[in-house]
Formats: sequence, C-alpha cells, structure tokens
Amino acid sequence: MLNIGERIIQLRKAKNWSQDELAKHVNASRIMIGKYERGDNAPSVEVLLKLAKAFGVSLDYLVGEGVNAAFDKEMINRLENVENLPQEEKERIFHFIDLIIRDHKAGQAYANK
Repeated sequence: MLNIGERIIQLRKAKNWSQDELAKHVNASRIMIGKYERGDNAPSVEVLLKLAKAFGVSLDYLVGEGVNAAFDKEMINRLENVENLPQEEKERIFHFIDLIIRDHKAGQAYANK
C-alpha cells in the first residue's frame, strides 16, 4: 500500500508536474511538497483537500484509506452514474463487465502456462 508521500509523487508525475508546479496549484512551497513526498511532514487536512482537488481525486484515494481508496474520481463518478440507471440497464452493464473480466482472467491463465 502506498503512503501519502508516494501517492503524491505518483499523482504529480502522472500530471507531469514538477514540485514547483504542484506547489503553485495548492498554494504551498516547493520545500513543503518535497517534505510531504519524503514523509518528513504530513499535509494538513486543508492541504490534503487542495491536493485532492488539484489532482482530481477523492480524499480516500489520496490517502489510500476508506471504501473508495482504490478509485479515482472518474471511476467513482462512473459508478454513481451506473447506480442511478434502471435495473435492466445495470444488468446489461454488469453482463459486459463480467465478460471482459472473464476473458481477461482466461488470457492471464493461458499466459502463465
């Protein structure tokens, strides 16, 4: 499991941002961003909120805790949209998801032989 510093590094690199650029997005110093990434300091709740907004992720995802920790905001939005569909539409979506997962697992099983 990633710690908060590793997650910040991962998300910052995914955006191709330098520590300076991230610092500007969250109104912090580059030095503090470095300390967060190394684990020398823990971001305050206020800074965590700013980081989550800058990266476009949930707090759960950023800190790696909670029910939605494995999902970014885009995935959560998709799940919420699916949840609001009529049951028949949900079943169609789940059928296709199940097919894709089955095929992926079968592909992995044959690749490992």
